[in-house]
Amino acid sequence: MTARRGGRLRSAAAGVGAAVVAVGVGELVAAVVEPAASPVAVIGGGLIDLAPSWAKDAAIALFGTGDKAALITGIAIVLAAVAALAGILEARRAGLGSVLLGALGALALVVAMIRPGAGPFAWLPGLVAGVVAVIALRLLMRTVQPAPYVRTEPEERRRFLLWTAGVAATGVAALIVANVARGATRSIEAVRSALRLPQPASPAAPVAAGADLGIQGLAPVVTPNAEFYRIDTALVVPRIDPADWRLRIHGMVEREVEIGWDELLSLPMQESHVTLACVSNSVGGDLIGNARWLGHPIRDLLARAGVDSDADMVLSTSSDGFTASTPIEALTDDRDALLAVGMNGDPLPLEHGFPVRMVVPGLYGYVSATKWVTNLEVTRFDRVTAYWTTRGWSDHGPVKLQSRIDVPRRGQRIEPGDAVIAGMAWQQHVGVDGVEVRVDGGSWQTAELASAISADTWVQWSLPWTAEAGAHTIECRAVSADGETQTSEPAAPAPDGAQGWHRVEVTVG
Repeated sequence: MTARRGGRLRSAAAGVGAAVVAVGVGELVAAVVEPAASPVAVIGGGLIDLAPSWAKDAAIALFGTGDKAALITGIAIVLAAVAALAGILEARRAGLGSVLLGALGALALVVAMIRPGAGPFAWLPGLVAGVVAVIALRLLMRTVQPAPYVRTEPEERRRFLLWTAGVAATGVAALIVANVARGATRSIEAVRSALRLPQPASPAAPVAAGADLGIQGLAPVVTPNAEFYRIDTALVVPRIDPADWRLRIHGMVEREVEIGWDELLSLPMQESHVTLACVSNSVGGDLIGNARWLGHPIRDLLARAGVDSDADMVLSTSSDGFTASTPIEALTDDRDALLAVGMNGDPLPLEHGFPVRMVVPGLYGYVSATKWVTNLEVTRFDRVTAYWTTRGWSDHGPVKLQSRIDVPRRGQRIEPGDAVIAGMAWQQHVGVDGVEVRVDGGSWQTAELASAISADTWVQWSLPWTAEAGAHTIECRAVSADGETQTSEPAAPAPDGAQGWHRVEVTVG
């Protein structure tokens, strides 16, 4: 029985070792010839596309901006389990495990070829990974069975371990080289670093001194680029050379328009502070940030194309195939809807849409903030649907009136005496007129609002509090510039954004 169990363990280890070297070599080939066709990335991207909305919501709720790392970890665990099974099957009947591992490579090949923007060699990494997996598994299975010249169990085990460790180490080394190769070919980052953005024809007004209350623990009114939330469907960040970037505007227009990077930069640039929020942001969540964006008004480009009066939507498409449905009035009215190239004085970071993305105040990002944008189709909501609307989300996505408590934090223990309650409130393109706070279900108290940058940004607020010993519940609600009071009725993020009062429990003493 022990010998049989040992044989199964070795067979499973052989399968895992074969998978490790296959993934490593496949990633290396992808890094050299087609980075977007990384076997792990294309399978992960396919899983993101196929996952139901509730699964995506759960992943964002559990992992936040670490959802992609969690997905890659999950893929690695599942791959290891399947590879172990392949090794066991190969030991029972030669060829079964090889077929299973080869099928995984074929899956990566097919998915890579049908992904949007697939290059001419998108099939190669998956093919190489599948072939390497089959060869490595058959090689290692020879070491699982005793060789004629091996006389003792220790010699047999040592022979197996050496071969399996060597194959796995080769895979790890290939992964390391792949990462180095990606780093060596990251000329896009060098291009981005060397860029000098044009001066805005309409610069943003300086942020008023009273816009940031300077309270420790309170989110800054302007979010640093490195701290800005990132939620998108791109498992591998697209790397687009600005020299190759083109934007096509077509559909229900009088004339098709196509512009490149140099022409875009030659157009009058506008600078504006705009707060962006993810529709998956829960009440009190942090999937929201504010930045100073630089770009050209989208309404001017649409006017250049001549929009049909029957059109009511613009379908924007990213280089990775993501689509968003934006109400056309949000792109043609007086709001600062931008085709953005800059963020907080720098070219867009790669993960935030370099070289060009959309920024539209007043709408959740899933219907407006398309990164790496390459296509604008003027159309109608009753003719086409976008990525998230086909998955059950609302097709318009206006931002709801929200507020949250940053200070004190949930579960925090604070000292009795003078304290402060502070947080953020927002309803982009409408504006916030006030925030009210209550403690332990008492009367509502009016908080002090900081100076708002504009109606398109969030605003800080604070309220002095004499903290008494014991457990306390603090709630907040905002009042919009239109006179609307934030509803207490709770709602989950799906299908059109979370709502309800933010509530924190703290202990004093």
